Amino acid sequence: MAELCKISFPGSEFVPITLEYHKNLSEHLTIQNSPVLFGCRTGICGTCLVEVLGDIPPPQPDEQEMLETLAPNNPHARLACQLDITANVEIRRI
Repeated sequence: MAELCKISFPGSEFVPITLEYHKNLSEHLTIQNSPVLFGCRTGICGTCLVEVLGDIPPPQPDEQEMLETLAPNNPHARLACQLDITANVEIRRI
């Protein structure tokens, strides 16, 4: 049985969701169940910039480059479309 991770959205009306480890968040969120806005879903537009609290792998070089431009002073900033979910996390829009 696959391990599950809980993704919650504090400060929003959206209920937490549960995903298996290493699932792509953007594949499971829609306009109906997410406070996160998505654009390109490939990490180049920055629409899904969020703050993530939880233990997840660091960003890949391409994502890190975008984060240095979009949120240079926020160590918790991530692009939601690029998240590798490996633990329970809280996600807040920036």
